[in-house]
Amino acid sequence: MRRPDHHNEVELNFLESGTVTYLLGGRKVVITAAHLSVFWAAIPHQIIDFGHEPSYFVATIPLPWFLQWRLPDHIVKPLLGGHLLVEPSGHRAIFDAQLFSRWETDLQRRHAGLEPSVLLEMQARLVRLASSIPARRTRATNEKLFMATGLSKVEQMACYIAQHYLKRLSVQRIADVVGLHPNYAMNLFQKTFGSTMVEYITKHRVSHAQRLLATSTAKILDVAYESGFSSISRFNIAFRQTCQCSPRDYRRSVHLENPAAE
Repeated sequence: MRRPDHHNEVELNFLESGTVTYLLGGRKVVITAAHLSVFWAAIPHQIIDFGHEPSYFVATIPLPWFLQWRLPDHIVKPLLGGHLLVEPSGHRAIFDAQLFSRWETDLQRRHAGLEPSVLLEMQARLVRLASSIPARRTRATNEKLFMATGLSKVEQMACYIAQHYLKRLSVQRIADVVGLHPNYAMNLFQKTFGSTMVEYITKHRVSHAQRLLATSTAKILDVAYESGFSSISRFNIAFRQTCQCSPRDYRRSVHLENPAAE
């Protein structure tokens, strides 16, 4: 990916071989073969490296459908909080390869009668994932996965933004943190990620707002300020540009709207 991507779906990745390195929410994460991995794709993410000729499947589930499945909190909350979940064991690898291949074939047929079956199988697979990640291990697993090691200067900038986007940020401040001149830092960042630092910060703030809108009854105004925006007008403009709808319509779309909260 030449630039960070984001979309309002839960993304399932399964590698038959090789490795894929993501910059997910500013953190460098390596996904290995034979282990199902899942994350909420509204979090800015970008593939920055491949290893050993990877062969992999990707499946996406619209967030409203995912939420309606009422999966265990110990996987739903970390996902909506920006964490990557990975199947601890690879003992289901053969099964997953067959499953993803069948989903691909069924969906390519564009047969309306097959889509509900695929969704039921996806739901069942996530229930199995939840059973393999005990609640007491979720935090430790995610902390291990999110250890940011070997980051380049530009990746350090992305990481810093991901950790501080709720605060007031400037190009000068970000450049100072990594020891670069602001102009050089701006050019390096845009060349690497295909977006300016301001655009990258805004994506994180909008993603944060999406999480609040989907999982809380906070007023729209409060969501704007809690997501790092300095005014409701700037929030509305940024949200529409990113999501092609208003914050209120977005809340309705995930079926978690509470009129009293607006």
